[in-house]
Amino acid sequence: MIQIFHNNRCSKSRCAVVELEKSGQPFEVINYLETPPTETELIAILKKLNFKPVDLIRKTEKVYIEKYKNKSLSDNEWIEVMITNPILIERPIVIDGDKAIIARPTERMNEILM
Repeated sequence: MIQIFHNNRCSKSRCAVVELEKSGQPFEVINYLETPPTETELIAILKKLNFKPVDLIRKTEKVYIEKYKNKSLSDNEWIEVMITNPILIERPIVIDGDKAIIARPTERMNEILM
């Protein structure tokens, strides 16, 4: 089943949910701000995305700018930062099996839905 790591305050995330609804395919919405991924889940997501942890960080968020900008952290430290501050996780993440994308722009949804 397709999963979407979703933040309802994000217009791109809401658009991705609409695309999933239109597709008619079953999917699970994970509000990652309320239920952050575990370390194991985050590592699995990073592997599916083929990202380093720092690549999944939202660098425009206030908490990043105030606490982490210009810091050189290890991969494990960035993972811990995302677990502690899930707002820093880029969104929306859409996962289907071993495949994952950041659905920005929304047209990237075709990579999952086709």
